[in-house]
Amino acid sequence: MTEQFSPTEVTSRRARRLAVLGDSTAVGLGDPVPGRGWRGVGPFVARALDVAPDGYLNTAFTGARMRCVRYDQLPAATTHRPDVALVIVGMNDTLRSDFDAAAMAADLDHVMTTLGALGTIVVPVRFHDHGKVFRLPGPLYRALKARIDELNEAIGTVVRRHGMPCLDLAAMPGAYDLASWSVDRLHPSELGHRMLAKGLTEQLGEAGVEIVEPVSLACSGGLQPTTAQHVGWLVLKGIPWLWRRSRDLLPYVASILAASAKESYLTWRDGTEVTAAPEPQPSALQIR
Repeated sequence: MTEQFSPTEVTSRRARRLAVLGDSTAVGLGDPVPGRGWRGVGPFVARALDVAPDGYLNTAFTGARMRCVRYDQLPAATTHRPDVALVIVGMNDTLRSDFDAAAMAADLDHVMTTLGALGTIVVPVRFHDHGKVFRLPGPLYRALKARIDELNEAIGTVVRRHGMPCLDLAAMPGAYDLASWSVDRLHPSELGHRMLAKGLTEQLGEAGVEIVEPVSLACSGGLQPTTAQHVGWLVLKGIPWLWRRSRDLLPYVASILAASAKESYLTWRDGTEVTAAPEPQPSALQIR
Protein backbone atom coordinates (compact mmCIF):
# COMPACT_ATOMS: atom_id res chain seq x y z
CA MET A 1 0.00 0.00 0.00
CA THR A 2 1.35 3.43 -0.96
CA GLU A 3 2.08 5.59 2.06
CA GLN A 4 -0.05 8.73 2.18
CA PHE A 5 1.48 12.11 2.93
CA SER A 6 -0.71 14.93 4.20
CA PRO A 7 -0.32 18.10 2.08
CA THR A 8 -1.21 20.16 5.17
CA GLU A 9 2.18 19.31 6.64
CA VAL A 10 4.06 21.30 4.01
CA THR A 11 3.37 24.55 2.16
CA SER A 12 2.83 24.11 -1.57
CA ARG A 13 6.07 25.08 -3.23
CA ARG A 14 8.26 24.90 -6.30
CA ALA A 15 11.24 22.54 -6.02
CA ARG A 16 14.45 24.15 -7.22
CA ARG A 17 16.94 21.50 -6.09
CA LEU A 18 16.65 17.72 -6.46
CA ALA A 19 18.91 14.95 -5.16
CA VAL A 20 18.73 11.28 -6.13
CA LEU A 21 20.32 8.72 -3.83
CA GLY A 22 20.49 4.97 -4.23
CA ASP A 23 21.67 2.06 -6.33
CA SER A 24 21.86 1.20 -10.03
CA THR A 25 18.16 1.89 -10.63
CA ALA A 26 18.69 5.40 -9.28
CA VAL A 27 21.74 5.67 -11.58
CA GLY A 28 19.44 4.98 -14.52
CA LEU A 29 20.58 1.50 -15.59
CA GLY A 30 18.17 0.00 -18.09
CA ASP A 31 17.59 3.28 -19.93
CA PRO A 32 20.61 3.84 -22.18
CA VAL A 33 20.72 6.91 -24.39
CA PRO A 34 23.02 6.97 -27.45
CA GLY A 35 26.16 8.94 -26.68
CA ARG A 36 24.97 9.94 -23.20
CA GLY A 37 25.16 6.79 -21.08
CA TRP A 38 22.35 6.10 -18.62
CA ARG A 39 19.35 8.42 -18.25
CA GLY A 40 16.54 6.99 -16.13
CA VAL A 41 14.26 8.16 -13.36
CA GLY A 42 16.29 11.14 -12.09
CA PRO A 43 16.25 13.29 -15.25
CA PHE A 44 12.56 12.45 -15.80
CA VAL A 45 11.68 13.74 -12.32
CA ALA A 46 13.95 16.77 -12.73
CA ARG A 47 12.16 17.69 -15.95
CA ALA A 48 8.76 17.25 -14.33
CA LEU A 49 9.79 19.62 -11.52
CA ASP A 50 11.59 21.96 -13.94
CA VAL A 51 14.81 21.67 -11.95
CA ALA A 52 17.74 23.36 -13.69
CA PRO A 53 20.91 21.34 -14.40
CA ASP A 54 22.80 23.02 -11.56
CA GLY A 55 19.97 22.13 -9.18
CA TYR A 56 20.13 18.41 -9.96
CA LEU A 57 22.44 16.01 -8.11
CA ASN A 58 22.64 12.23 -8.48
CA THR A 59 24.86 10.57 -5.87
CA ALA A 60 23.78 6.99 -6.70
CA PHE A 61 26.16 4.27 -7.81
CA THR A 62 25.77 0.65 -8.90
CA GLY A 63 25.81 -1.97 -6.17
CA ALA A 64 24.94 0.54 -3.45
CA ARG A 65 23.28 -0.69 -0.30
CA MET A 66 21.33 1.19 2.36
CA ARG A 67 24.43 1.87 4.43
CA CYS A 68 26.15 3.29 1.32
CA VAL A 69 23.39 5.88 1.05
CA ARG A 70 23.94 6.89 4.68
CA TYR A 71 27.72 6.99 4.77
CA ASP A 72 28.82 7.60 1.17
CA GLN A 73 25.99 9.55 -0.50
CA LEU A 74 24.25 11.54 2.21
CA PRO A 75 27.11 14.01 2.86
CA ALA A 76 27.04 15.27 -0.75
CA ALA A 77 23.24 15.35 -0.75
CA THR A 78 23.24 17.36 2.46
CA THR A 79 25.67 19.88 0.99
CA HIS A 80 23.37 20.20 -2.03
CA ARG A 81 20.46 21.13 0.30
CA PRO A 82 17.73 19.71 -1.94
CA ASP A 83 14.05 20.62 -1.77
CA VAL A 84 13.28 17.04 -2.81
CA ALA A 85 15.31 13.84 -2.40
CA LEU A 86 14.50 10.46 -3.92
CA VAL A 87 15.88 7.36 -2.19
CA ILE A 88 15.85 4.18 -4.27
CA VAL A 89 17.83 1.48 -2.52
CA GLY A 90 17.42 -1.84 -0.73
CA MET A 91 17.24 -4.62 -3.29
CA ASN A 92 21.00 -5.23 -3.20
CA ASP A 93 20.73 -5.79 0.54
CA THR A 94 18.07 -8.47 0.12
CA LEU A 95 20.48 -10.50 -2.00
CA ARG A 96 23.26 -10.59 0.60
CA SER A 97 23.92 -13.08 3.37
CA ASP A 98 24.34 -10.29 5.95
CA PHE A 99 20.88 -8.80 5.35
CA ASP A 100 19.72 -6.88 8.43
CA ALA A 101 16.37 -5.09 8.16
CA ALA A 102 16.74 -3.39 11.55
CA ALA A 103 20.12 -1.90 10.60
CA MET A 104 18.69 -0.78 7.27
CA ALA A 105 15.80 0.92 9.05
CA ALA A 106 18.27 2.75 11.30
CA ASP A 107 20.27 3.91 8.26
CA LEU A 108 17.17 5.12 6.43
CA ASP A 109 15.93 6.84 9.58
CA HIS A 110 19.24 8.73 9.80
CA VAL A 111 19.01 9.75 6.12
CA MET A 112 15.45 11.00 6.48
CA THR A 113 16.18 12.78 9.77
CA THR A 114 19.22 14.55 8.33
CA LEU A 115 17.53 15.66 5.12
CA GLY A 116 14.25 16.40 6.86
CA ALA A 117 16.05 18.85 9.13
CA LEU A 118 16.93 20.83 5.99
CA GLY A 119 13.27 21.00 4.98
CA THR A 120 13.75 18.35 2.29
CA ILE A 121 10.83 16.18 1.25
CA VAL A 122 12.30 12.67 1.11
CA VAL A 123 10.57 10.01 -1.00
CA PRO A 124 11.81 6.42 -0.59
CA VAL A 125 10.24 3.42 -2.29
CA ARG A 126 8.82 0.12 -1.11
CA PHE A 127 9.60 -2.78 -3.41
CA HIS A 128 7.71 -5.19 -5.64
CA ASP A 129 7.97 -9.00 -5.66
CA HIS A 130 10.98 -9.20 -7.95
CA GLY A 131 10.89 -13.00 -8.07
CA LYS A 132 7.89 -12.60 -10.40
CA VAL A 133 10.06 -10.63 -12.82
CA PHE A 134 13.22 -12.71 -12.79
CA ARG A 135 11.43 -16.09 -12.46
CA LEU A 136 13.58 -17.52 -9.68
CA PRO A 137 13.46 -21.21 -8.65
CA GLY A 138 11.05 -21.99 -5.81
CA PRO A 139 13.43 -21.93 -2.80
CA LEU A 140 15.21 -18.77 -4.01
CA TYR A 141 11.88 -17.11 -4.76
CA ARG A 142 10.57 -17.77 -1.26
CA ALA A 143 13.81 -16.59 0.32
CA LEU A 144 13.88 -13.37 -1.68
CA LYS A 145 10.19 -12.63 -1.12
CA ALA A 146 10.61 -13.05 2.64
CA ARG A 147 13.51 -10.61 2.56
CA ILE A 148 11.58 -8.06 0.47
CA ASP A 149 8.58 -8.28 2.80
CA GLU A 150 10.84 -7.66 5.79
CA LEU A 151 12.54 -4.74 4.02
CA ASN A 152 9.22 -3.16 3.06
CA GLU A 153 7.97 -3.39 6.62
CA ALA A 154 11.12 -1.66 7.86
CA ILE A 155 10.83 1.11 5.25
CA GLY A 156 7.14 1.58 6.00
CA THR A 157 7.82 1.97 9.70
CA VAL A 158 10.44 4.68 9.11
CA VAL A 159 8.24 6.51 6.59
CA ARG A 160 5.30 6.61 8.99
CA ARG A 161 7.55 7.89 11.77
CA HIS A 162 8.68 10.82 9.62
CA GLY A 163 5.34 11.49 7.92
CA MET A 164 6.96 11.47 4.49
CA PRO A 165 5.53 10.17 1.19
CA CYS A 166 6.57 6.75 -0.13
CA LEU A 167 5.98 5.00 -3.46
CA ASP A 168 4.86 1.37 -3.37
CA LEU A 169 6.28 -0.18 -6.53
CA ALA A 170 4.09 -3.28 -6.27
CA ALA A 171 0.99 -1.08 -6.56
CA MET A 172 2.15 0.63 -9.76
CA PRO A 173 0.11 -0.38 -12.84
CA GLY A 174 2.27 -2.46 -15.18
CA ALA A 175 4.94 -3.15 -12.59
CA TYR A 176 5.17 -6.81 -13.65
CA ASP A 177 4.81 -6.30 -17.41
CA LEU A 178 7.85 -7.40 -19.43
CA ALA A 179 7.91 -4.06 -21.25
CA SER A 180 8.62 -2.34 -17.94
CA TRP A 181 11.95 -4.15 -17.59
CA SER A 182 15.27 -4.01 -19.42
CA VAL A 183 17.00 -7.00 -20.95
CA ASP A 184 18.50 -7.99 -17.59
CA ARG A 185 15.11 -8.21 -15.82
CA LEU A 186 16.82 -6.46 -12.89
CA HIS A 187 16.47 -2.80 -13.88
CA PRO A 188 13.56 -0.85 -15.37
CA SER A 189 13.46 -0.23 -19.10
CA GLU A 190 12.93 3.29 -20.39
CA LEU A 191 9.19 2.74 -19.92
CA GLY A 192 9.82 1.37 -16.44
CA HIS A 193 11.91 4.41 -15.48
CA ARG A 194 9.20 6.70 -16.81
CA MET A 195 6.60 4.80 -14.77
CA LEU A 196 8.79 5.11 -11.68
CA ALA A 197 9.23 8.86 -12.27
CA LYS A 198 5.49 9.28 -12.79
CA GLY A 199 4.73 7.49 -9.53
CA LEU A 200 7.29 9.54 -7.60
CA THR A 201 6.07 12.86 -8.99
CA GLU A 202 2.48 11.94 -8.16
CA GLN A 203 3.59 11.38 -4.57
CA LEU A 204 5.36 14.74 -4.61
CA GLY A 205 2.28 16.43 -6.03
CA GLU A 206 0.19 15.04 -3.18
CA ALA A 207 2.84 16.37 -0.78
CA GLY A 208 2.36 19.91 -2.11
CA VAL A 209 5.22 20.12 -4.61
CA GLU A 210 4.40 21.81 -7.90
CA ILE A 211 4.59 19.46 -10.90
CA VAL A 212 5.40 21.72 -13.85
CA GLU A 213 5.27 19.03 -16.56
CA PRO A 214 3.72 15.61 -15.86
CA VAL A 215 5.94 12.67 -16.78
CA SER A 216 5.08 11.19 -20.16
CA LEU A 217 5.02 7.40 -20.63
CA ALA A 218 5.74 7.78 -24.35
CA CYS A 219 9.26 6.44 -24.89
CA SER A 220 11.71 8.57 -26.85
CA GLY A 221 15.46 8.98 -27.13
CA GLY A 222 16.43 5.65 -25.59
CA LEU A 223 17.73 2.41 -27.09
CA GLN A 224 15.16 -0.37 -27.41
CA PRO A 225 16.53 -3.90 -26.86
CA THR A 226 15.83 -6.70 -29.34
CA THR A 227 14.67 -10.25 -28.60
CA ALA A 228 18.19 -11.50 -29.37
CA GLN A 229 19.58 -9.14 -26.74
CA HIS A 230 17.09 -10.46 -24.16
CA VAL A 231 18.16 -14.06 -24.84
CA GLY A 232 21.86 -13.21 -25.05
CA TRP A 233 21.82 -11.42 -21.72
CA LEU A 234 20.06 -14.32 -20.03
CA VAL A 235 22.65 -16.84 -21.25
CA LEU A 236 25.80 -14.75 -20.87
CA LYS A 237 25.01 -12.71 -17.77
CA GLY A 238 21.66 -13.64 -16.23
CA ILE A 239 22.42 -17.26 -15.36
CA PRO A 240 25.94 -16.46 -14.00
CA TRP A 241 24.42 -13.67 -11.87
CA LEU A 242 21.78 -16.06 -10.53
CA TRP A 243 24.49 -18.58 -9.62
CA ARG A 244 26.54 -15.97 -7.73
CA ARG A 245 23.52 -14.70 -5.80
CA SER A 246 22.36 -18.26 -5.11
CA ARG A 247 25.67 -19.04 -3.39
CA ASP A 248 25.45 -15.90 -1.28
CA LEU A 249 21.89 -16.69 -0.25
CA LEU A 250 22.46 -20.41 0.22
CA PRO A 251 22.53 -20.39 4.06
CA TYR A 252 19.30 -18.38 4.17
CA VAL A 253 17.64 -20.56 1.54
CA ALA A 254 18.60 -23.63 3.60
CA SER A 255 16.97 -22.10 6.68
CA ILE A 256 13.80 -21.38 4.68
CA LEU A 257 13.68 -24.98 3.47
CA ALA A 258 14.32 -26.33 6.97
CA ALA A 259 11.56 -24.19 8.45
CA SER A 260 9.18 -25.28 5.70
CA ALA A 261 10.04 -28.94 6.26
CA LYS A 262 9.51 -28.57 10.02
CA GLU A 263 6.14 -26.88 9.49
CA SER A 264 5.06 -29.62 7.10
CA TYR A 265 6.12 -32.31 9.59
CA LEU A 266 4.26 -30.66 12.49
CA THR A 267 1.15 -30.29 10.36
CA TRP A 268 1.36 -33.94 9.34
CA ARG A 269 2.01 -35.06 12.92
CA ASP A 270 -0.85 -33.03 14.39
CA GLY A 271 -3.18 -34.25 11.67
CA THR A 272 -2.15 -37.83 12.33
CA GLU A 273 -2.80 -37.44 16.05
CA VAL A 274 -6.22 -35.91 15.48
CA THR A 275 -7.37 -38.50 12.98
CA ALA A 276 -5.82 -41.53 14.70
CA ALA A 277 -8.25 -44.31 15.56
CA PRO A 278 -9.28 -44.36 19.24
CA GLU A 279 -7.87 -47.02 21.49
CA PRO A 280 -10.13 -50.12 21.57
CA GLN A 281 -12.33 -50.28 24.69
CA PRO A 282 -13.17 -53.56 26.42
CA SER A 283 -16.54 -54.94 25.50
CA ALA A 284 -19.22 -55.95 27.98
CA LEU A 285 -18.25 -59.61 27.52
CA GLN A 286 -14.61 -58.81 28.33
CA ILE A 287 -15.64 -56.91 31.48
CA ARG A 288 -17.48 -59.94 32.76
